[in-house]
Amino acid sequence: MTAMSARRPYMLRAVYEWLVDNQLTPHLVVDAESPGCQVPREFVQDGQIVLNIAPGAIDNLQLLNDCVEFNARFSGKPQRVFVPMIAVSALYARENGAGTIFEEEPQLENQSPEPPPEPPTPGGKKRPSLKVVK
Repeated sequence: MTAMSARRPYMLRAVYEWLVDNQLTPHLVVDAESPGCQVPREFVQDGQIVLNIAPGAIDNLQLLNDCVEFNARFSGKPQRVFVPMIAVSALYARENGAGTIFEEEPQLENQSPEPPPEPPTPGGKKRPSLKVVK
């Protein structure tokens, strides 16, 4: 029998779609201590962070097979969030708790995606200067 791929990314996408279709607010529970996890550290409690991933709360959501990525604002500050799939613990609806807790999957142990490089910040560049030539 051939090795099967991890179930978590497929279940995550299905539960996310189900919650959104039912006008519920999906919250992602993340193990913030997992290697490669890029989340706002000031909101981490007991090694975990709960992220509102409703379409109206974030931009550019990607639920990939090896990670979850999106852009969001935390205390008004824009930030890119990168969560390796192994760090995803649960997905549930804020309103009623409907959702799922993910069990451990050995297939995810071998996946450690590299977070993409940070895009340059717009404020970090020097302004171009012009010189009058006579």
